[in-house]
Amino acid sequence: MVVTAYQEFDIMAVRFAATLNAFNRGIEDVKPANAVSMIEDWEAVLSDIDIPGAKGIPRDLASLRRQLDSKEPDGERIAAIAHRLGEATTRIAARADKNGDKLADLGMALSESGTPQHDEEHDAAAAAAPRRRKAA
Repeated sequence: MVVTAYQEFDIMAVRFAATLNAFNRGIEDVKPANAVSMIEDWEAVLSDIDIPGAKGIPRDLASLRRQLDSKEPDGERIAAIAHRLGEATTRIAARADKNGDKLADLGMALSESGTPQHDEEHDAAAAAAPRRRKAA
């Protein structure tokens, strides 16, 4: 089956609408199987897209899918993944050739639905004066 550019745009519009509607209605009320289906759709879309800064998104989508598929999903982990996906989606929105505004909306919805995970404390002094080994 050949997909035209118009049909591809139509498919993307439907995916954006379905995902944003799920967040607007309350993402916590979406059945895990439906959420997994949405994630799989986005994984398929992203497998063909090469946008700088988007490399971690498929990995995080896979992690989120595995959490939702598990018998005992970890709510804190899901919230951290959602937040990280939101930040990454928002970052790439400005670089997207099309649908940048929809990506930004989706990124904001993901970020707001999650919580940042602070694995490490940010060391402002170390970040301001990094010590790196010199190339030999």
